[in-house]
Amino acid sequence: MLACFRARDQGLSNQALAVRCGLPKSTVSRLTYTLTRLGYLEHDPDSGLYRLGSATLSLGSTVLSRMDVRHRARPLMQRLADETQTMVSLGARDRLNMIYVENCRSQAALKLTLDVGSRLPLATTAMGRAYLLACPDAVRDDLLQRLREAHPGLDVDACLAAAQDDERRNGVCCSFGDWLPDVNAIAIAFQPHGSRTLVSLNCGGPAAHLSREYLLERVRPRLMAVVRALQAPPEVAG
Repeated sequence: MLACFRARDQGLSNQALAVRCGLPKSTVSRLTYTLTRLGYLEHDPDSGLYRLGSATLSLGSTVLSRMDVRHRARPLMQRLADETQTMVSLGARDRLNMIYVENCRSQAALKLTLDVGSRLPLATTAMGRAYLLACPDAVRDDLLQRLREAHPGLDVDACLAAAQDDERRNGVCCSFGDWLPDVNAIAIAFQPHGSRTLVSLNCGGPAAHLSREYLLERVRPRLMAVVRALQAPPEVAG
């Protein structure tokens, strides 16, 4: 139920939560009561809406603190962002989305409002496509089927084919206006040294400043170098 909340939501009613969760409203009412008592939800008596409570912060901070790759990756990501004038983001999968677990901006990318905790779709973003190609076959098949059911108007197979072609040609997955018309990005999925978690590293930003050619010719080699460093043991990478 907590995962039903999105950054743009000002609050959700029991009815809205029931629709998003696919649960009976009576069940949702019992759950919201319990979660409010525990501090995971806050209830506005005037509007009747629920918002995420402060207790959810401890859940996210606990998970992030266990991701050692964030601490190794951040200085490399910031240097990459500054050198290429992009926003560099590290993401992990959460159901049918990728969620940012670390984020570094250059001065040129300050207008982008995405940050740690932002959720991006799997099929249309460079970060999500990179994950789809790198994950085990059985996981990919399951995700593709779930994406087809969740987004019947989206040609999921065409998205996958485009990602396969990009990776074959360039060694990265791309999204040039596929997610948002004014955003371009490239990404690589990999397992950091000593970790079994598959993550994606993404470089992107406003299409007006970051052309396809610039990302592929200038940014791509630097992105690949950062990924290699994070795949290597710390003493080798350093």
